[in-house]
Amino acid sequence: MSSVILTDIIQTVLETSVSWARVLGFEVDSINSVQFSNHTGYAHWKGQVLTAEELNVLYEGIKLNNVNHYDYILTGYTRDTSFLETVVDIVQELKRLNPKLYVPENILPVYRDKVVAVADILTPNQFEAELLTGRTISTEKDALDVMELLHQMGPDTVVLTSTDLTSPHGDQFLVALGSQKMVRPDGSKSTQKIRIEMPKVDAVFVGTGDLFTAMLLAWSHHHPNDLKAACEKTVSVLHHVIKRTITYANEMAGPGKRPNPAQLELRMVQSKKDIEDPDIVVEATIL
Repeated sequence: MSSVILTDIIQTVLETSVSWARVLGFEVDSINSVQFSNHTGYAHWKGQVLTAEELNVLYEGIKLNNVNHYDYILTGYTRDTSFLETVVDIVQELKRLNPKLYVPENILPVYRDKVVAVADILTPNQFEAELLTGRTISTEKDALDVMELLHQMGPDTVVLTSTDLTSPHGDQFLVALGSQKMVRPDGSKSTQKIRIEMPKVDAVFVGTGDLFTAMLLAWSHHHPNDLKAACEKTVSVLHHVIKRTITYANEMAGPGKRPNPAQLELRMVQSKKDIEDPDIVVEATIL
């Protein structure tokens, strides 16, 4: 059974990530980088932020029990440099223990010099990718060039989770792009590049980005050499979860009223079957 350590994900999303991982058969050790009263989609929140020293103490406890053996580490955004440095140290140590460790990252520019180099799967949005590379994305070719630059920085798999590119199907669709470097059994190298278009929803959700990254990790584990399949399942899961959430939220809000943040909490438990075995409702195009 594969195992995952989750760090640096906002509290409520971390709980969601633990749920999907266990549903799909992963053993999970989770660390809250924050302990908040509620997620930041609400107008107010209270709580504490984990420090780098506290993170290191927690990891030392794991090491003392000799259970720091993970197949994957899933981490996200942090605003604290010292915390990030500790995360990098932990990732590097875990990768020495297990060279096949995958490290999906949802990053900002501060991550460029150290985190990207140790990541195998990278999931920036367009803005983050532009900041990381210093390039502007105006066309699909620009996006493919940026992903190639990101490959050169370290990761074998790069997915631009959202872009401002125009979809052939119209402005009601969001365009994502992906690129995966692979080594064939005969030793030759190949690259799979894909485009995937997702229907937009007129609502603001908290946690969809982390859910995307979490599901991409899970389905990449099951389809290690097929980015198209992994992304189709990832995006289809999001489609089902969001559709179920917005339907519930609109019912709770009532006719003519916009749902509030509480009503827009992702309906994860209700989507268990879709997470385990999603119907493919969004197909990727191989470029």
